[in-house]
Amino acid sequence: MASLREIRRKIKSVKSTEQITKAMKMVAAARMRRSQMSILSARPFASRMERMVRELALLEMRADIEAGEGIQIHPFFDRRPNGGAELLILVTGDKGLCGAFNSNLLRAAIDWLRSRKGRKSYCVVVGRKGRDLVHRLKGVDVEIVQELVGVFPKISYAHAELVGQAVIDAYLDPKKGLSKVTILYNEFKSVAQQRLLTAALLPIPEPAAPPETAALPDYGFEPRRQELLAALLPRHVKAQLYRVLLESQAAELAARMNAMDAASKNAKELREALDLEANRTRQSLITKEIAELVGGAEALAA
Repeated sequence: MASLREIRRKIKSVKSTEQITKAMKMVAAARMRRSQMSILSARPFASRMERMVRELALLEMRADIEAGEGIQIHPFFDRRPNGGAELLILVTGDKGLCGAFNSNLLRAAIDWLRSRKGRKSYCVVVGRKGRDLVHRLKGVDVEIVQELVGVFPKISYAHAELVGQAVIDAYLDPKKGLSKVTILYNEFKSVAQQRLLTAALLPIPEPAAPPETAALPDYGFEPRRQELLAALLPRHVKAQLYRVLLESQAAELAARMNAMDAASKNAKELREALDLEANRTRQSLITKEIAELVGGAEALAA
């Protein structure tokens, strides 16, 4: 049976841990609210950018068909042969203590990379956990194109530009011969729910069939429609990446807040159990001392 001193030492340690987890929960909650507001601001922009690019691509398809030419919108829309090298954008956290947030991502990344065994793979990693995984991973032919660590929870559009430009340069590099760019991240659904997503970033999905373009007005563009589309597409890719980074940031903070809340509750339960054990031990010691005193008094009286 543990001594009263040992139990009190455990109680003190658990109290200290409980205070730390409560503080981490409050910090994560405050940061998550700011991140949530950033997402609400970024989602409409990314959605409108995607719609604008799709409409321009549809108009370009209609113009090519009316001119009797082959459909050539932009290299970002071109379907490349399957079986070539692929690029994975892995967005993880920089720190732990956020439940299964990172472990689910790392497990999915390992499965993705090993499923392409025998083929060249490239990676753009955001977050220290993902970078460390790719560096340690054995048995796969993978090359890191870009790594970005220590950026959470202060994501800005400048970070999305860095990642986006690295992805675009790699995709357009004929030496790499990329056929697809895939992004793996956690989407923020709610405070209590984050969803692991694997989405194709490039090539951009083809717009709807040409007959559906009849309802679209054919505006006059300055500069030309092709030049405008070529200028918008890189911005579109970076806007989608910025939204993904914000989603991942909010999802990580929500996961940390929930993990620290659960840890605080567990610490409280453990502290209460230790308090009960300490009281029982103290009462047992008092009873023992009383019994010894009574026994001694009876011995003297005899």
